[in-house]
Amino acid sequence: MSDLLFQSPLNKAELTSPGGNIGLTDESATTKILVRGQGPAVAYGQSKLLPNGTLICGSRPDEWTFLAGPGKSAEVQAGIDQSEATTIVDITHGRAMMRLFGPAATQALAKVCSIDLADDLTPDGAVFSASVAKVTCDLVRSDSQGIQAYLISCERSFGAYLISAVADAAQEFGLGVPAELSLH
Repeated sequence: MSDLLFQSPLNKAELTSPGGNIGLTDESATTKILVRGQGPAVAYGQSKLLPNGTLICGSRPDEWTFLAGPGKSAEVQAGIDQSEATTIVDITHGRAMMRLFGPAATQALAKVCSIDLADDLTPDGAVFSASVAKVTCDLVRSDSQGIQAYLISCERSFGAYLISAVADAAQEFGLGVPAELSLH
């Protein structure tokens, strides 16, 4: 666990369209804990929201990513059965993460992602890896109150480019993009 002050690579972006059709927010400060080995009973490709708000994602076979509120690394790690895990690593500082949400989120993401995002293939709770704007990303379909939403995570060094590319794809659906995020 790092004591360093978290600095987001996405400049704490918070963008929404005037009608609420689409939004894009910086979620990089979210605690991200990677667990490998024997882990929780969450299947590869699925996620489970715990009562304390931690989201467990079956990222790969025998690999899980725990997502929780900012600054919760010690709390999340304390709740992991460490006798079964072979590796537990706090990857919060090394990963950028954004949330793309709203009725047009799937359409905007489809412009920069080659995965079929149909509800029957990527329902709420689905966890998958894909290329988004030519960047290898981990994604979680994480709807909230019936509104479609995707958590998109990538290596920190690609964060600024990726949020600009996703924002660019969302402009068609009403997202206002400030000059510092524009690709053009």
